[in-house]
Amino acid sequence: MQTIYYDLRDTKGQQKEIEDKISAAAKILREGGLVALPTETVYGLGANGLDPEAVKRIFEVKGRPQDNPLILHVTGAQWLPRYCAEIPPIAYVLARKFWPGPLTMILKRQPLVPDATTAGLDTVGVRCPNHPVTLAIIREAGVPIAAPSANTSGRPSCTTAQDVMEDVGDAIEGVVDGGPCVVGVESTVLDLTCDPPRLLRPGGLPVEDMERLIGHIDVDKSIHGAKVDRPGAPGMKYRHYAPKAPVTVITGAPEASAREIERWLGPTSGVICFDEYAGRFAGHEVHPLGPCGDKQIQAQRLFDALRTFDGTGVTEIFAQCPDNHGLGLAINNRLKKAAGFHILEADSQRIILGLTGGTGAGKTSALDAIRSLGGLVVNCDEVYHQILSENEEFQDAINEKFPGVFNAQRQLNRQKLGKEVFAKKDRLDQLNAIVFRYLVPELEAKMQAAGDGLYAIDAINLLESGLDRLCDRTIAITAPTELRVRRIMARDGITEQYARLRISAQKADEYYRGKCDCELNNASDSPAEFQKDAKLFFEKLVDAIREEKRHGAAVNLGK
Repeated sequence: MQTIYYDLRDTKGQQKEIEDKISAAAKILREGGLVALPTETVYGLGANGLDPEAVKRIFEVKGRPQDNPLILHVTGAQWLPRYCAEIPPIAYVLARKFWPGPLTMILKRQPLVPDATTAGLDTVGVRCPNHPVTLAIIREAGVPIAAPSANTSGRPSCTTAQDVMEDVGDAIEGVVDGGPCVVGVESTVLDLTCDPPRLLRPGGLPVEDMERLIGHIDVDKSIHGAKVDRPGAPGMKYRHYAPKAPVTVITGAPEASAREIERWLGPTSGVICFDEYAGRFAGHEVHPLGPCGDKQIQAQRLFDALRTFDGTGVTEIFAQCPDNHGLGLAINNRLKKAAGFHILEADSQRIILGLTGGTGAGKTSALDAIRSLGGLVVNCDEVYHQILSENEEFQDAINEKFPGVFNAQRQLNRQKLGKEVFAKKDRLDQLNAIVFRYLVPELEAKMQAAGDGLYAIDAINLLESGLDRLCDRTIAITAPTELRVRRIMARDGITEQYARLRISAQKADEYYRGKCDCELNNASDSPAEFQKDAKLFFEKLVDAIREEKRHGAAVNLGK
């Protein structure tokens, strides 16, 4: 398709030329075509909101789920009675104060608004964008414009015409360039069909500004990650704003979250951070979000930062996150949605220890020592099998990389997968990468749900899978070879020769010593004695970690 590009960044230029471009874009919209339009929030993918066929093309071009409703863009409150019913007086109060501007109001719809626009709901979202070019195009078209963000579904929203061309430029009839967006995050969505009004999506208009005008506003649970069966507004149900690399959001005080990012960084990690901390991550791809105290700049830079990582070698992104006051709630929400709500709390009082070592070294006794201190042991093997049986997205990710390992009933053929991954190391690494991507959020969610406290991660491949990066400390459990041989023989009822073969097939203690933060050596013939020694070891270690968290400086206990 030949996409027409209309450059209207200079609205003080030749008036006749500007009017001709506005008329041409309006004509495309009236005739059922799609035009990307600038607004103060993000660029929208516009169509005649009263034309079901044109609206359906929006869903097709974006790859947008059909149950995700669209917003109608109008030129002012005088258009509300045409498309909305049972309009409460509060709607006009809000419109007088905040329109044109980044506020979408959810109201009962008139019958002429098609189901395609509202996703079959009896309500419709309406807003008046604060951009002179788009307002002129809507007036010229004479119809309300349905316009979700002009990105492909799930991707970061577009804040420049160049972003639009990259995502959908070859699939639509026109792109109007009105310059970069000045707000940078989508509109605030407020449901006025309930009392009190309910915030369905935080955006460019802070909820505090509205509450000063109209009083208390309820906040929908989906804003903080609760699941939604049927979305009442855009952005409520589906993962949004995501770059290609997985994102982890770090919450907490800026200094603490910066330290947390430093702890997690790998060689191909990227960072989104406040300007003050950009110098802390030398050697990494860094996109400054803006000063800690300037949420307006943070909002403007957010989607550009998420997008630009896609052209790099970054394989994971760690992002500092502002608090949820004012415009911060919208930035906070967008970052967490980009991360699929994979969040680490820098200020948490949670302590996580990771234990690893060869068979027969005494890991079971060490874990029992942690339990005796009130700690919770998280068995990664159990969690893995749980998400393998319950999480279809996880299953699909494995099946995409290893076609045919699941049957029609979604049952895993373990033998087939085993042959694939153990034949070539790179295939095992690919599987581990998928497992880690889903296992870490699940582990984090379990520990977060259980609250602050002491945790121990029991993982066969703690170091190889990258799970060690969840831990405040990793501990190598080691033991003399002859003791390990005797323990394995007694525990598993096997011969000395077979016990030695099992030990020789595993990594040597030197590997664990070199990779872990601490070593706990088990040279005792008595499991009870070792457990007592381990308890003392973990008590001192936990005290040291708590001191570190209080003062922000590492306490070195040595290996």
